[in-house]
Amino acid sequence: MHPQFGQLMKNATALTRAGDLQAAMAAITEALERSAAPVRPSPPLDDAVIDVEARVIEEGMPAAAPEVSANSQFVSGHYTHRAGVRDYRLFIPPAQADKPRALVLMLHGCTQNPDDFAKGTRMNALGAEYNALVLYPAQARQANAQGCWNWFKHNHQGRNRGEPALLTAMVQHIAASHGVDAKHIFVAGLSAGGAMAAILADTHPDVFAAAGVHSGLAAGAARDLPGALAAMQGRSSPTPSGKAKSGVRMIVFHGDADATVHPSNADQVAATHGCTAVSVDEQQGLQRGGRFCRRRLHKDAQGQVVTEQWLVRGAGHAWSGGDPSGSYADARGPDASAEMMRFFFER
Repeated sequence: MHPQFGQLMKNATALTRAGDLQAAMAAITEALERSAAPVRPSPPLDDAVIDVEARVIEEGMPAAAPEVSANSQFVSGHYTHRAGVRDYRLFIPPAQADKPRALVLMLHGCTQNPDDFAKGTRMNALGAEYNALVLYPAQARQANAQGCWNWFKHNHQGRNRGEPALLTAMVQHIAASHGVDAKHIFVAGLSAGGAMAAILADTHPDVFAAAGVHSGLAAGAARDLPGALAAMQGRSSPTPSGKAKSGVRMIVFHGDADATVHPSNADQVAATHGCTAVSVDEQQGLQRGGRFCRRRLHKDAQGQVVTEQWLVRGAGHAWSGGDPSGSYADARGPDASAEMMRFFFER
């Protein structure tokens, strides 16, 4: 990260509070331009990232496509919808007759791409194990210059418009084309992708049976760029649409050393989507992958877990237990991908 990046973002926040949005955007643009300069690769736990609009990345190092197991396919495609066109990558494992065909929608973070995200999360290997297609849409740079899903814009937070409508229609098209069991469709994402996953759980509870939010924010946490900056710093209260009581189960991961998206956002995600919970079981001192963790199980009146929340001690803004050859992936900590798939298929 450029040494003045943090100060430039603080300046942008101050200008936003003062109501000078034009100057705030100029400050953000300057921060992004400076952060784009080539730098040495950072270790997996470095938090030099801002996920509304940018991250630090070394130029000229595109992520290699993830390996694909025998008899599996990792294909490219694009989907056209009234809300726009999006490219995607789709992992198709060989069918297993004794398991229902499932689908997991995986939403990358800012400046990531499907190959990068697939590599960092290792979700394709789990897709093969669980008989699940894994769909990785790519955010169009025309829709967001830094490749972020537009979770913080009000026109991308409703059921019948914007990115929620587009992504859900894409999922339904792929599911119908591959014989996916409608009861086994899930969504997960990292950071901006995690925030969009929370929105999809809120807007389309009839489509997604469960959701995973890693280092993300609750549906309704922001409705514009100033609100996004406040939410990421832990200074907002989400205003969900009211559909969160629909019963979409949620698993949440967040590092307590995340300097990009404040860890309090994980509590808001759990509160928003665990609103049917009447009790919480807390497990302290768990150790997974060389990190200590706290896990909370939010249960409903029947004793069923509606929200599972992991707080990973010492972890930053990165996918826990991932492959560090992908961006924003921390090799240490609980395997978020494996825990999400376990949670998705528990019912």
